[in-house]
Amino acid sequence: MSDDFIRKIIREDLRGRLDEVVTRFPPEPNGYLHIGHSKAICLNFGIAEEFGGRCVLRYDDTDPVGESVEFVEAIKEDVNWLGFEPDGVSHAADYFEAMYDFGVELIEHGKAFVCSLDFETMRKMRGTLTTRGTPSPDRNRSREENLELFAAMRRGEIEEGSLVLRAKIDMASPNLNMRDPVLYRIKRTPHPRRGEDWCIYPTYDFAQGYADALDGVTHSLCTLEFDDHRPLYDWLLANVSLAHRPRQIEFSRLSIEYFLLSKRFLQRLVNEGHADGWDDPRMPTIRGLRARGVTAEAIRDLCERVGVTRQEQRIELKMFNFCVRGALEKTLRRAMAVVDPLKVVITNYEGAGETLHADWHPQQPELGAREMPFGAEVYIERDDFSENPPPKYKRLVPGGTVRLRYAYIIRCDEVIKDEQGRVQELRCTYFPETKSGSDNSGMKARGVVHWVSAHDGEPIEVALLEELLAAPDASGRDFESSMNPNSRQIYNGYAERAVLAIPDTGFQFERLGYFKRAKPGAREFHRTVTLRDSFTAR
Repeated sequence: MSDDFIRKIIREDLRGRLDEVVTRFPPEPNGYLHIGHSKAICLNFGIAEEFGGRCVLRYDDTDPVGESVEFVEAIKEDVNWLGFEPDGVSHAADYFEAMYDFGVELIEHGKAFVCSLDFETMRKMRGTLTTRGTPSPDRNRSREENLELFAAMRRGEIEEGSLVLRAKIDMASPNLNMRDPVLYRIKRTPHPRRGEDWCIYPTYDFAQGYADALDGVTHSLCTLEFDDHRPLYDWLLANVSLAHRPRQIEFSRLSIEYFLLSKRFLQRLVNEGHADGWDDPRMPTIRGLRARGVTAEAIRDLCERVGVTRQEQRIELKMFNFCVRGALEKTLRRAMAVVDPLKVVITNYEGAGETLHADWHPQQPELGAREMPFGAEVYIERDDFSENPPPKYKRLVPGGTVRLRYAYIIRCDEVIKDEQGRVQELRCTYFPETKSGSDNSGMKARGVVHWVSAHDGEPIEVALLEELLAAPDASGRDFESSMNPNSRQIYNGYAERAVLAIPDTGFQFERLGYFKRAKPGAREFHRTVTLRDSFTAR
């Protein structure tokens, strides 16, 4: 059982003021979830399960601009895919009547007023960290006038941008969020759930605490950027009639190298054609990662390893890849594919060929075995041969030997080139007595390479994927210079015939990495992650 600071707080609360733990995950339905959301999902649902409580999926649909039913449905699907089932689903928009009443109550208690200043003027009058703010000239409106103006806003009688409702707190507060913040504004955009029922909408700060209270949330867990907003969260709860007040606790967000987790940035990637949609397998959205072949188990494992702290940190991409690789290694079938093929002709091989066998997975015998046709012509990877090898090169060279995996040792006798000097074909000799599984020859090969039969291999298209960003931290950089021009490299290769007989699955292509079929039955595969890097689990 984890023992982070949030769980310690909850255990203490359960010994005192609480009988049940209720958490919530409150996404705004204006985009698709990305991997940054996964930490909040795992934390909120995980704590509810651990303490025998409930976790509510609540849509923070308080701003109709950009929100849609499409996103609502996609969010629920992504939460379920990650392995979690909400104990209830709610919408902040369903509480608009209650929230309006809270606004009225604040006015009646002299804690809120209707302001006619435009947003730019309010910003200038707000002051700075070193200078006091200037009160609005409307701050001392009478209670009756404020109530009437707020009601007129609600009835749709006031033009958008003309009036807002503001809290009356302290224009000299060292916390800028407490300097008479805006609570309600007018927007003439129809709401995807409420239609045209409302034309005034609560701000995020106003809505969150009240929605938490109405949902019965006991612990409102949010990321550190809301730390400075907590005094306002508590102030709003304390100044209306509520039987229950949630407790806000902040934790550090999930940040990963090469992933810029901003909805605005991700939207731009899609709009400007850098990505082929929100489910592009290079995107850090849950849908993109799923399309890439990343499993829910891998994402949950990453969140568990990262832990819950208040210290901001950027996780190495190697750690993310380690978790992905660990989940895939246990389940995916092993097979051979050649991405950049170079033909090898075995000059002394006679006969029509033979059938070799190998297990789909050495630790998963229930997956069975596959047949691998072998004959006089095979393909190997082009970079598994070198005429001028670097030091410690352990693959095929002129006059050298390698073992074809699951098959025989071969020796390179002749290199055939085209008019431009590019290697086109290798002429080799094989040694029948060196067959894998029955080799008693005593011959030693330079290394082992994978291969595919030239006559029976199936043509495939392979996309070697990398992250869309070129730098570990792209924040603050020019957008165009941040992009990785090699994020997708396409090759035409070959795979074992048995691979194409399985319609919808991922594979470990031996020595190349873990790959996912683009769609059921397709010949297109993209790489989920390479076989290894230098990260070591701590």
